[in-house]
Amino acid sequence: MVKIRILVTGGAGFIGSNFIRLVLNKYPECEIVNLDKLTYAADLDNLKDIEKNPNYKFVKGDICNKDIVANLVKDTDVIFNFAAETHVDRSIVNATSFIMSDVFGTYTLLETARNSGIKKFIHIGTDEVYGSIHNGSFIEADRLNPTNPYSASKAGADMIAMSFSQTYGLPITIARSTNNFGPYQHPEKLIPKMIINAISNKKLPVYGSGKNVREWLFVEDNCNALYLLLKKGKTGEIYNISAGNEKTNIEITKLIVEYLGKGKNLIKFVNDRPGHDFRYSISSKKIRKLGWKPLNIFEESLRKTISWYRTNDWWWEKKPSSNINFH
Repeated sequence: MVKIRILVTGGAGFIGSNFIRLVLNKYPECEIVNLDKLTYAADLDNLKDIEKNPNYKFVKGDICNKDIVANLVKDTDVIFNFAAETHVDRSIVNATSFIMSDVFGTYTLLETARNSGIKKFIHIGTDEVYGSIHNGSFIEADRLNPTNPYSASKAGADMIAMSFSQTYGLPITIARSTNNFGPYQHPEKLIPKMIINAISNKKLPVYGSGKNVREWLFVEDNCNALYLLLKKGKTGEIYNISAGNEKTNIEITKLIVEYLGKGKNLIKFVNDRPGHDFRYSISSKKIRKLGWKPLNIFEESLRKTISWYRTNDWWWEKKPSSNINFH
């Protein structure tokens, strides 16, 4: 069996760790090196169950460090770049780390990879680069219109990545998914924050009227899509990943309260954040033509996620509390 050597950056974070677990469990031909600098949003406990897998290795380091990256890339067939600062509210408070990690870090990876003979570079983007849309859904060819420092930094990373494909022939594929949810997501994000607060009988802070709309994707479905792009994604192409689960923030909050058997009096409306996009929606027709489709039903996945947080309080109780509200 020919081994596929994969470098996953940011693999101790939410989506990255779920991706590593899925690949190691389903595809024994893959060897994974996980490069992560272990910021507040990363946690090696996310991968405790597979840390002794012979096909897995962890390296602590920053993607902005060219020497570390070069040493790892030389033995790599494929790069999955998950490494990024991702929390909108934090980017509004201070965008410096977002520019460094999302833009300069991506550039460092690309610059190192272009002289390495890499076979595939899959860059993990976000639907937020398109901005808000009141009707319909964005497709991959639509213009980018980021409205906050986080989405602007991700848009910059996408554009740099695509330029390396066009200029240097680097085998880049970009994935843009909707809001993910599932186990091991940091408590600052909407769904885990609401679950944990409800379990703890704390107030559930909802921005503005709570009517802002997001599309939701169970993390396992996203990870399956990303692996499919390794096999079938075309160089120089962008693929949106979505399941069509549109929910307002207040709908999500009420479902969590209902599933946990709590009172709606826990819900508290708070001042809206600056530049809060009203609705995100993307079309995933392009990746579905490759054979992907979501396998998980939203309501069942939400219940599964709630159950995980209820039975894994050891994981989230150690996380520092934050005054910053959810994404």
